[in-house]
Amino acid sequence: MIFLRLLRSIVRRDSLTVIDRAGRRHLLGDGSPPVATLRLSADASDWKLVRNPVLGIGEAYMDGSLTVDDGRLYEVLDLLARNYGKEAGHPWMSLLERVTARLKQSNPLGRAQSNVAHHYDLSPALYDLFLDSDRQYSCAYFRSPDDTLEEAQLAKKRHIAAKLMLDRPGLKVLDIGSGWGGMALYLAEAYGAEVTGVTLSEEQFAHSQARAAASPTRERVSFHLRDYREQQGPFDRIVSIGMFEHVGKRHYLEYFTKLRELLAPDGVALIHSIGYSDEPAPINPFIRKYIFPGADLPSMSEVFAAVEKTGLFATDVEILRLHYAETLRHWRERFLAHREEVLKIYDARFLRMWEFYLALCEVGFRQRTNIVFQLQLTKRIDTVPITRDYMAEAERAAEAREAKR
Repeated sequence: MIFLRLLRSIVRRDSLTVIDRAGRRHLLGDGSPPVATLRLSADASDWKLVRNPVLGIGEAYMDGSLTVDDGRLYEVLDLLARNYGKEAGHPWMSLLERVTARLKQSNPLGRAQSNVAHHYDLSPALYDLFLDSDRQYSCAYFRSPDDTLEEAQLAKKRHIAAKLMLDRPGLKVLDIGSGWGGMALYLAEAYGAEVTGVTLSEEQFAHSQARAAASPTRERVSFHLRDYREQQGPFDRIVSIGMFEHVGKRHYLEYFTKLRELLAPDGVALIHSIGYSDEPAPINPFIRKYIFPGADLPSMSEVFAAVEKTGLFATDVEILRLHYAETLRHWRERFLAHREEVLKIYDARFLRMWEFYLALCEVGFRQRTNIVFQLQLTKRIDTVPITRDYMAEAERAAEAREAKR
């Protein structure tokens, strides 16, 4: 099999056992104890696996023609990621990377909503199985490896609020891509902000409205099923968490131009997004096709190239490295612990697709170049203090208030 030869060229360290379509066993790697065993059924297509290995392996796992005998899918993907690199590359993989390097996703009005619906309008019961109680579906902030998912997600909200510099009640805040409403409600309840949330997901919109109606701050929080490009301003503060990944590379300048239009003269914006720590590249093809159609991950060079054309000031940037890896580990373990419940909502193919998605993303943050960045932007150079001390002070004050409740 050509696929077997491809794997052999990549796996140099550690070991992987592969059982081919004829039942023959092949030990790849340096002879150390195998991490796991891959098994290819008679239905496994050598051509599909080789044509685009990252996509092909995921599709074969979804369809059951590629299985992991001992159930350790994460370990297999982790091994492949640790081995793959320039020193253990393959001419075909290098060619694929060059061919796809210039792909840029476009998400015009209309298509953006259908792309969002593909993922976020799934059954709410699915998300309840693995997210925290606030349904925070973005990178948490782990101040300690011992933090629970709930503690880390609360810390994330506190960390972002500190960067927004919510120094007085009544500030008008726009939440672009407001999800299930958790961040908007937190800002209204903890800081007295007047928050407008916009989302393109009908499920998230309905859930957010229900939460807002039950909140004591319901007069200060509103949610709208609306594209951010149709929103009118101005706003004192703008926050966008896990939404920039859905903008599309072709729309980065449009996004930051609209951000500047919506921001008050002394306003502060905070963008929280997944990105790449190296040169620009398209998103993983499996993720693009099956999980987040229309999504694209930016490199920092692409972000700053767009920002600098708008006249906005980048007043702070923080790179979160392993926080999302830990977040995804919690999600993956929770998801797999609820296999039976998942199968009551969706079929086995869906379960394997999502297991592959969660494992693949975690590996990306541990072994590849995935990062999360938090970018603070202003229209004036003197809007925020000249040191970062105010952030830490605001976080400590918020934590003290929360401890008294």
